[in-house]
Amino acid sequence: MMLDANDRMRPGLHFDEQGLAQFSVWAPKATFVEISLVDKKLRLPLTETAYGYWTIQTNQIKEGDLYQLILDRKTERPDPASLSQPEGVHGSSQALNLNDYSWTDTNWQNTALESYIIYELHTGTFTPEGTFAAIEDKLEHLKQLGITAIEIMPVAQFPGERNWGYDGVAPYAVQHSYGGALGLQHLVDRCHENGIAVILDVVYNHIGPEGNYFNDFGYYFTSKYNTPWGEALNFDDAYCDAVRSYFKQNALMWFKDFHIDALRLDAVHAIKDFSPVHILREIKIAVDQLNQETGRNHFLIAEVDLNDTRFIDPLAKQGYGMDAQWIDEFHHALRITAGEPATGYFADFKGISDLAKSYTDAYVYDGQYSPHRKKHFGVKAEENEGKQFVVFSQNHDQTGNRMLGERTSQLHTPEMQRLLAGAVLTAPYLPLLFMGEEWSETNPFQYFVSHTDPQLAEAVRKGRKKEFADFHLQGEAPDPMSMETFENSKLQWNLLEDPLHQNMFRYYQKLIHLRKHHPALSSLNRKQIEVTVDEQNNTLLVHRWQEERHVLCLMNFSSTNQEIQLPFLHKNWNILIFSGDSQWNGHLKIAENYTDQTMVVLPGQSLLILE
Repeated sequence: MMLDANDRMRPGLHFDEQGLAQFSVWAPKATFVEISLVDKKLRLPLTETAYGYWTIQTNQIKEGDLYQLILDRKTERPDPASLSQPEGVHGSSQALNLNDYSWTDTNWQNTALESYIIYELHTGTFTPEGTFAAIEDKLEHLKQLGITAIEIMPVAQFPGERNWGYDGVAPYAVQHSYGGALGLQHLVDRCHENGIAVILDVVYNHIGPEGNYFNDFGYYFTSKYNTPWGEALNFDDAYCDAVRSYFKQNALMWFKDFHIDALRLDAVHAIKDFSPVHILREIKIAVDQLNQETGRNHFLIAEVDLNDTRFIDPLAKQGYGMDAQWIDEFHHALRITAGEPATGYFADFKGISDLAKSYTDAYVYDGQYSPHRKKHFGVKAEENEGKQFVVFSQNHDQTGNRMLGERTSQLHTPEMQRLLAGAVLTAPYLPLLFMGEEWSETNPFQYFVSHTDPQLAEAVRKGRKKEFADFHLQGEAPDPMSMETFENSKLQWNLLEDPLHQNMFRYYQKLIHLRKHHPALSSLNRKQIEVTVDEQNNTLLVHRWQEERHVLCLMNFSSTNQEIQLPFLHKNWNILIFSGDSQWNGHLKIAENYTDQTMVVLPGQSLLILE
């Protein structure tokens, strides 16, 4: 049998080189376990081994066979580590051989982390077809834009065909309606052929509600802790060894069998683990070992809402070793600076002074009192590199968790949209774009599900309405179960035929090209940045340099002309890009040449980058 580093059996069904099926399931609650081959009307008993595992080796299971697990001769369930659920989360599992795919990316080397220009997308709404194959047809668009890595929202099998992906209940199975495992393998291969790395969003903090049969098998959850989604996954309570192995093996599967380049680990602050070795650290150790064995680099990027560098500090410093983390605080400060109301979790942010702090310190809250949390919050991130932080002006959460799912294109002028893009792409961190923002997509990105359990569907509807009960003046929250909500969230690729949207795309192209090719912008050295803020006039001057190459990024978030003093650096300054220029459909005028200590008059809602 296949064992991991802790002598735990790799879960699920696999085939060896001779086509012999090997199967393992952790089911300590059962006294008898069988595999039922649905079409063959055949039951095969499993053998109980140590630690509650049940196993079998057999030549009677073939690729493509549908199967169910039968617990104690009566309860039929899908395989908890199923690789394919063609009949949905409640139906039979399907035997797959992931080694069948003929990879062509043998010479592929993952893009250096500091060179990631990330593009987050949702498979179901990125294209009209909503499939992996349809994403392949858009790779040329992403190459022209300058993207170096796509980040795919979760693809673990979920109920129905419409879901953000965070309700997945089969972490090893790729959503069938998207194209399944083979479709994902083919997409990754094509991405590598086009020089694009692939990040996959995975959820290790909870399991979705519908189709969640894990408790029938073993002690996957613990009542010691609660999460926003119910009982926590069992990473440190009795019987936790098998649960830890299950998720560690899952992470390794994406890298080994799907050639994924990086994982984005959802909301790791909701993972409860007080073990001597945190589960994230254990996963990192296993990934480092895989990197050594294969000669390929794989990254782990965490979404974490704790401003705690322990998550991204290296293993040698007793950190968890995550290679990077999302940093929501940059987003919050940026959106308040752009004029959005300081409500909800935005209440902690004052605007441009906090944005200036995030440019230099990453975390806005690094030890001071947080009024929203009503406690002192965060630690300083002085020793962490710029490539360890991912910043954005919008993403799936910050868009879709609004009641109406409005994008910045619906909230701000084109001028402010260009300024927001510039603020992200000139930061000394990894930039992330959300699908469609590069052409100012006007459709919203709303919250949608397709639960087949009527009671759960109604509970989700009521929960969504309750969440936004205080926003009645904006109308009703869209029905998450409605097909219309899903369709309204799809990108409109035809907008690229419109000159205004096409122009925004060219602007993003120019910014990304500057970001990738100018040494002062491509270098993510956090020690080589100075920020000057004018709170009264809502302006920012970001000075970045690499050796003798300097850039000045002037940003005016106000609606009127403001004066910004250039620093004294014994330099003459040339314009690299001005967001209000006529080539970007602007009608603003500025001087053509600048020297040291020039007072620049910068028009409202505009960006000026000087070299």
